[in-house]
Amino acid sequence: MNIPFDSDYSTRVPYCQYIPYEFTGLSSLFDGSKQQIVQFLSGMSTTSLGLKRAFTLYACVYILALFVAILVGYANRTLNPMLTVLTADIAATLVIYGAGRIIHNASFYDAYWSIAPLAISLLWFLKTSHNEMVTARRLIVLMFVFIWGLRLTYNWAHQWQGLKHEDWRYRDLRNKTGKWFCLIELVGIDLMPTVIVFLACLSLYPALAAGNKPFGILDVIAGVVTISAIVIEAVADAQLGKFALHTYQLGKIMTKGLWAYSRHPNYFGEIMFWWGIFVFGLAADIGYWWTIIGPLSVTILFTAVSIPLMEKRNLARRPDYSEIRKKIPVLFPWFPKSN
Repeated sequence: MNIPFDSDYSTRVPYCQYIPYEFTGLSSLFDGSKQQIVQFLSGMSTTSLGLKRAFTLYACVYILALFVAILVGYANRTLNPMLTVLTADIAATLVIYGAGRIIHNASFYDAYWSIAPLAISLLWFLKTSHNEMVTARRLIVLMFVFIWGLRLTYNWAHQWQGLKHEDWRYRDLRNKTGKWFCLIELVGIDLMPTVIVFLACLSLYPALAAGNKPFGILDVIAGVVTISAIVIEAVADAQLGKFALHTYQLGKIMTKGLWAYSRHPNYFGEIMFWWGIFVFGLAADIGYWWTIIGPLSVTILFTAVSIPLMEKRNLARRPDYSEIRKKIPVLFPWFPKSN
């Protein structure tokens, strides 16, 4: 899942440079029998592949997933619009899961976290509205979602090391679960985040398609929360990236900038973003208050899964991390405690 980096620099040390794997054009992916194609794709996890070609393959799979999602969504167009999107969302996830299984890399799903909301928000935005003030909200919300999604996707692409790169959490799960990992990957790594992001996107439906309340003070509050969240997450990632450039910091924990006030400021920004989107949904139609399940799910994911995993890893690998925990808050930014 494409989530912000953690403060442990050692997880971002790049692998050695890849030696391009020679094959003649993208068409070679589709030449020959089905068995040859499967063998070729399966070998990519152990064969050096040029990063540009790896990105090309990645893009092709995601385009295929979008195409399948459109077909499934169209087939279920008579359902409630939210259910239609959910079926399409799951169909796209299964395509990406299949690709990840073929290349033996669960991180093939990572970018989906920030890409899926772009498609969902654009789809719901294209629903007509005749109220100019409602249109203003729709434009603002769509802009915020695209700024958030494109930046986070770029952040992922900037640090992606090719088809050999797999998140350490997935490697640990693969080693612990053995033959059951295929099921863990499907349910826990792919479908679970897809459902959580879908739930988070539910607030986009009233904000972009169904709501008819005029633009008001609640929209202003939502805008402040959302743009602040985007800035916090972007600054935290940028600060961590700059910290990572100094190789002498290998194995150390980032405690400068925003990281001096929160051990996971980028996670805080991500959570805050979805609460801002929820407020936009309330501003559009308070009857959709139940979409609070979305930001709550994101909050639970980070506080109950992502952060505990990082905390456990840092404690095991960094002898001084217990002291850092005493000084710096885990999530909500606050002034660090003095020595």
